[in-house]
Amino acid sequence: MSVAEPELSVDFFAGVLGWTVIAEPGGSFSGWVGDRLAAQVVAGDRGWRVFFGGDEPRELVGNSSVDSGRVLHGPWAPPPRAGEPCWAELMTSAPRDEYWVSELGWESRSGAEDFVLFTSARHGDPRAVAGRLVTSRAEGWQVYFAVEDVAAVCARVSELDGRVLLEPTTVPTGRIASIEGPRGGACVVLEKPAGWGGAWAS
Repeated sequence: MSVAEPELSVDFFAGVLGWTVIAEPGGSFSGWVGDRLAAQVVAGDRGWRVFFGGDEPRELVGNSSVDSGRVLHGPWAPPPRAGEPCWAELMTSAPRDEYWVSELGWESRSGAEDFVLFTSARHGDPRAVAGRLVTSRAEGWQVYFAVEDVAAVCARVSELDGRVLLEPTTVPTGRIASIEGPRGGACVVLEKPAGWGGAWAS
């Protein structure tokens, strides 16, 4: 995530998601859940950036990239623990599903209300890897984090001067809420996901 004040932002998300924070060289910070990296927070103004696993590192559209390193979170990684990324969903008013299918070798399956589920068989049986929703709201990849209790997280967000953008509600992925830190970095929290993608994991 790139935000104007990385230290203050990482402290907010650590307070909400339970990260252990480590200061990195150059004024950036990393948030950890146990021995797994949950996020990196750097100076900038682009919000969350999503990295997908692949054979050849490269930039993609929509504030995303491909990295050839070991995938830390996703459908073939260990189940998400509280505070870890657990899903990614592209919010867009101009769907380009063929781009993601071509670039990442995904398959797409249409769902209800302008939703598409992307799946991948990269490591065996097809698994849900990401979603796409047509919306007139903010464009770009929306990052989801696993939490034990969405309502409790929303209360903590308010205590730490953040904003609850979408009150707790149930969607096909599971029980969610959308939150934002006092200095940006909007994301979604998903209650007790069984695996990557919550209900999509099955």
